[in-house]
Amino acid sequence: MTEPLDPRAARRRYATACALFWFPVGMTIAPMILLFTERGMSLAAIAGFFAAHSLTAAALELPTGGLSDVLGRRTVLAAAGLLNLTALVLQGLGTSAWVLTCGMILMGAGRALSSGPAEAWYVDIVHARSGSAADLRPGLARGKAATSAALAVGTLLGGAVPWLLASGPDLGARLEEATSGLVLPLSVPMLLAAAVEVVFVLYVLAALREPARPAATARGLLRGIPATVADGLRLGARDALVRRILLSAGAAGSGLAAVELLTPGRVATLTGASESGAVVFAMLACAGFVCSGLGSHLAPLIARLAGSGERAVLVSLGMSASGLLLLGATAAATGLVATVLAVAGYALIYLGLGSAGPSENDLLHRRVTSAGRATALSVQSLALQLIGALTGLLVGVLPPGPIPWLLGGVVLAAGALLWVRRSGPPAATGATPARHTDAVNG
Repeated sequence: MTEPLDPRAARRRYATACALFWFPVGMTIAPMILLFTERGMSLAAIAGFFAAHSLTAAALELPTGGLSDVLGRRTVLAAAGLLNLTALVLQGLGTSAWVLTCGMILMGAGRALSSGPAEAWYVDIVHARSGSAADLRPGLARGKAATSAALAVGTLLGGAVPWLLASGPDLGARLEEATSGLVLPLSVPMLLAAAVEVVFVLYVLAALREPARPAATARGLLRGIPATVADGLRLGARDALVRRILLSAGAAGSGLAAVELLTPGRVATLTGASESGAVVFAMLACAGFVCSGLGSHLAPLIARLAGSGERAVLVSLGMSASGLLLLGATAAATGLVATVLAVAGYALIYLGLGSAGPSENDLLHRRVTSAGRATALSVQSLALQLIGALTGLLVGVLPPGPIPWLLGGVVLAAGALLWVRRSGPPAATGATPARHTDAVNG
């Protein structure tokens, strides 16, 4: 490429790539657990599937951090899309536990590969055209907005399609009969999402043209992987505040694991059918994304009212823990009041996590240098994935009722209590505090 793209064009392409990547993910949110249940899988088995996804993503999070520097941003993104495509087909058509496990492992690998290359591509383009002092926030904000919108719309569509097929004139039955039970109404969103992955891969290869960058070798990358992993694991030991942020990410992962595993089945029980449960859960999940976005928007105000970023994290995580504990308290109850309280608790979870993310990341970026920023974000994601996987396994074997919900709520409350005490000055690492950014958790 002789000349970098105009920053506005790069911004549009980056936002489009974000939307195309996350739209298929949104389509799977409502039907996935219900589909696995329809295939005869127990909650413990489903928890194992999600643990396989989380552990795969966690294992590859740090090693794949610099892979796009060697192979190129669009090559790695295209590979992530192909892995997700294969995973979605296996999840949509798989009828045995080992096939579904393979699908979740491939999706975890795709998640790890996709973590960062699109954003790095956008930053490369803007810096090459406008210099390293260029304002990146408008494009990054547009990418996050496109991600949220794609997840919300995809979730609604993924919940509506099975319901429409099941409520139509024998459409669902005809589909199952024509495919010998291989394709259920709940399978269709997964297969549609796989088709969108094809569009994503083609778009990335065609649109994400890359500027020239310093040459790197695979041998050099492989030599640097152990050092990168070691630096990431030592990160929390050097600074109490960074360690607190990482533990909070793990607590958030625990709460999210409980909510994501238990909510679909609870909604299906209330509605009386998997397909109607999927569409109601899709609406609920969409509302959760809206609450998360609202929480992120309110994060600066909450920090001002609380008096500091640390106090804002305490308030926000406390809000989320209260919501999850409220869901646990109403797990065995029925009726309108219990349902309203459960919905309010669900909203509080995402509102609190959304408002905690910007304050946590602002504190993190002030505490690490630019040389360690990517590693810090990778370790933060690693903590969320690992603790979330462990919680998911525990939730899967606990008896149904309030206890699994309360487990996630207690862990999330413990994460909030970490912020009761103020942090001291940063550890002496020779690093200078990073400048303020408006980073938000992905």
